[in-house]
Amino acid sequence: MNPPPAAPIIGRMTTWMSWGGFVLSLAMLVGYEWRVHHVGQHQPEKLARYANARLRMHWVTALGDKPGFEIVAVQSLRNSLMAASISASTAALAVMGALSMVGSSLVANLARWSTESTLHTVLQAMLVATLFASYVCSALSTRHYSHASFIMSMPVGQPERDRLNPTAALHVRRAGLMYSWGLRLFLMVLPMVAGIVHPLAMMPATALLIVGLVLFDQPANDAEVD
Repeated sequence: MNPPPAAPIIGRMTTWMSWGGFVLSLAMLVGYEWRVHHVGQHQPEKLARYANARLRMHWVTALGDKPGFEIVAVQSLRNSLMAASISASTAALAVMGALSMVGSSLVANLARWSTESTLHTVLQAMLVATLFASYVCSALSTRHYSHASFIMSMPVGQPERDRLNPTAALHVRRAGLMYSWGLRLFLMVLPMVAGIVHPLAMMPATALLIVGLVLFDQPANDAEVD
């Protein structure tokens, strides 16, 4: 009996290794985000996104009873809104670019489904979905900043302003978190792009991404300021 040809065996091994790298990369990223969420719920001062969210709420509270600072507050919110708008525009352009590059290939792979191209198809779909999610988060950030600016522009001392100050703080907090998630999702396309180029490149790309996210999540330290 003739032994099985080596090429199909090597092909199956490569496929399993590719899927294994995909699963491990996804597990690493989910595990890191779960740890960040867990630490943020118990020690928010140790993570930038939660520490900055509290800072923004304290900022709204501090300006809530300062007459004459309405223009300062609105200008600060406008600057943040512009940053979120730029992030949303960049993500929207990236979505259109990704669809231009992989759209036809993705449609063709979905029409002719095969086990050889399954991972490639999954990565292409995840790339487009992640970029679109980044756009949605940034767009929601602009929405919350816009709502907060209407409240913060009300004259201090008016009953409506006093009643809506907690709502403004909540809008500013959500806007900052949405902006942060928009940036994070944009960074998370790195392993997907690497996996599309070569599936075995996903693991190193994910490790590099997590190193970047660790630096991204470090809060400002007063001890580092001279």
